[in-house]
Amino acid sequence: MEHRDDDAHAALSPRTRVVALGRPERAPGAPLNAPVTFTSTYVQDGPVNYARVDNPTWTPFELAVGDLEGGRALLYSSGMAAVHAALSLVPQGGTVVAPAAAYNGVVVSLTEAAEAGRLTVRWVDITDDAAVGAALPGADLLWLESPSNPLLEVADIAGLAAAAHEAGALVVVDNTFATPLLQRPLEDGVDVVVHSATKYLAGHSDVILGLTVTPDTATGRDLHTRLARQRTLGGAIAGPMEAWLALRGLRTLSLRVERACANAADLAGRLATHPRISRVRYPGWGAIVSVEVAGEGDDVVEAEALTTGTRIWSPSTSLGGVESQLERRRRQPGEPEAVPVNLVRLSVGVEDVEDLWADLEQALDRI
Repeated sequence: MEHRDDDAHAALSPRTRVVALGRPERAPGAPLNAPVTFTSTYVQDGPVNYARVDNPTWTPFELAVGDLEGGRALLYSSGMAAVHAALSLVPQGGTVVAPAAAYNGVVVSLTEAAEAGRLTVRWVDITDDAAVGAALPGADLLWLESPSNPLLEVADIAGLAAAAHEAGALVVVDNTFATPLLQRPLEDGVDVVVHSATKYLAGHSDVILGLTVTPDTATGRDLHTRLARQRTLGGAIAGPMEAWLALRGLRTLSLRVERACANAADLAGRLATHPRISRVRYPGWGAIVSVEVAGEGDDVVEAEALTTGTRIWSPSTSLGGVESQLERRRRQPGEPEAVPVNLVRLSVGVEDVEDLWADLEQALDRI
């Protein structure tokens, strides 16, 4: 099915584009939404010969996210599939510069690849520009998260990207926490943006998907081709139903992010004054807040008591859904030791902020 020319949407606000992008061509009797195509096989001599290569249900979501990020997107079966696709750009024996405190799936993947001799990792503090710059000579790829997961550290993306390119390294940024509504790393010179579309983009905790996005430059087009080939040969493809659900979720991204960010800013201020909280980590924007619980005994036990003492907040290991979630991150195997044992990550949802605060307050007061 043909899709509308998204160039017509270029002058529109992103809040409008999340609703308008990826629609079928407008014609009398045409559907407003792209249909789901369930097929593994195509009749020969067409543009696609097998469904591991492409599916028309992927296209609207890829077009929409690519437009929002300012590049060209590829959809994968999970966020980690997108991560591994991006890491496949590192040559055998190459070097990756990465945050010492990053998402544990990335940390574990890089650690195991280094132990197997596939690559070398130079771990850095992404807030220390000098340290990152010192680690870049001879590197093949700089991996960034900003804000980072779960410490919410913010990197100078544009400055570090320029330094990495000067050293001959590619730059990948995980933009899951920020979404393209709050941050567009390709505009800062980044080569590949990665998303766990499971989180904010789909937004309803009902799909597992990932994305890479590359810019419309000579380098970006080459990377897109390499990533698409890796997806086809690696087989980490999205199911059509998941792709359709993600596009439906994307329609409300602006509303969800606006509400969740407002709630997070409010809660961060209140948490900072609570005697059971020793530190609030919040960069001043976004919908994730991390707190360190100050107990009178075992910090681990008391942080766990917060996560199990709530009624509205769900103790669960994801984020970016409409519902509010919280988790003590060090309970997860492979979580970096730089993450305090009493740190609880809060993914703030779209519920009434007074209800969210009352639930947190009663759980904190009962510790």
